[in-house]
Amino acid sequence: MTPVRILRLASGGDGVGRLEDGRAVFVPRTAPGDLVEVSSLREHSRFARARPGRLLEEGPDRVPPRCPHYTADECGGCQLQHLSLPAQQAARRSFVGDALRRLARLDVADPDLVPAARAFEYRTRVALAVGARGIGLRRYDRPDEIFALEKCHLAVPELMVLWGDLRPLGALLPPGLEKIGLRLDRSGGLHIVFEVAAGAGWSGGPRLLAELQRQGHAPTIWWHPEGGAARAVAGAGEAYPATAFEQVHPEMGDQARTFAIQQLGSVGGQRVWDLYAGIGETTAALAEAGANVVSVEADRRAVAAAEAAGPVARRHAARVEDVLGQLGTPDLVVTNPPRTGMDARVTGALERGRPQRVVYVSCDPATLARDLTRLPSFRLTLARSFDLFPQTAHVETVAVLERAS
Repeated sequence: MTPVRILRLASGGDGVGRLEDGRAVFVPRTAPGDLVEVSSLREHSRFARARPGRLLEEGPDRVPPRCPHYTADECGGCQLQHLSLPAQQAARRSFVGDALRRLARLDVADPDLVPAARAFEYRTRVALAVGARGIGLRRYDRPDEIFALEKCHLAVPELMVLWGDLRPLGALLPPGLEKIGLRLDRSGGLHIVFEVAAGAGWSGGPRLLAELQRQGHAPTIWWHPEGGAARAVAGAGEAYPATAFEQVHPEMGDQARTFAIQQLGSVGGQRVWDLYAGIGETTAALAEAGANVVSVEADRRAVAAAEAAGPVARRHAARVEDVLGQLGTPDLVVTNPPRTGMDARVTGALERGRPQRVVYVSCDPATLARDLTRLPSFRLTLARSFDLFPQTAHVETVAVLERAS
């Protein structure tokens, strides 16, 4: 085994050290200051990857992980649970700052970060995979291996109580089961979404619901065949779009959205694009403030929910890049794309449309930085990060872009 001193953290959460020949080596589950023996070296021309072995010296920010699965099962759901919370927050700030400096070539400091009120028990959605060894989560560097989950310490207690009572009921679960989604909606309703292989049928929803009701639960049970639409098969009706995207940490998501809307400035009478609009919470806030909103979201269930709950807006149920010619010209833009960032056609349309301000809500610093390079007519005036994902290497960032004069 080769001893390596860990110098810093890379954006995915791996520790970074140096081999004797000077190449960087990436080692998961390590902390700055650690001296660790590494094994299973996978060498490339300019860098290497390795697995951590015996810890010879602990770095000053290392702490015992709270969750037994983190160490015993090498759970891939978290990347930084072995670090103190202040060290985690500093690392997440650095991930954003490094991407903006290195990839976007911007001379900026690491952004401020708004901390979360809770470092554990905050997730209102959990996605479980089905494997030969049970139902649970994937290992951090072996995603094809799934370990049986007893309890996720990031999930809200309501979901883990439900999971504890659902686990023993394997005989009642649908055939062809591939994934299970557990969700707590904003009204306190519980949802179980069974994702199954195409062609699988199931009529056991009422029986499973009855068993869970005997244990004090009242979830809505959803059946979601591969390539098809999810439908409620037991419990409440289908009013809530349990498969539509919503932040896993709603409290912090709300803070980020409120901040983003504030950065648009006065929106009354302004033509505002809300791109990648989700279930329409930003659209609703903008419309209520007097904006003329054009909203675009590819998930039709999310758009239907937004239309049912929100004020009037021009809504497009489509991919943003497919309807650019129908959106008109914006005065202001708020965009909240998925981790892959915005399609080049979208950044091209923003360049041509030249709105006064673009507020970009990003969940991936690298794609944020890439997209900023595609918007040379705008300058970054502010970036602020929000701690939506404690214990992980993920971070949400709101970037404010002003049209260059």
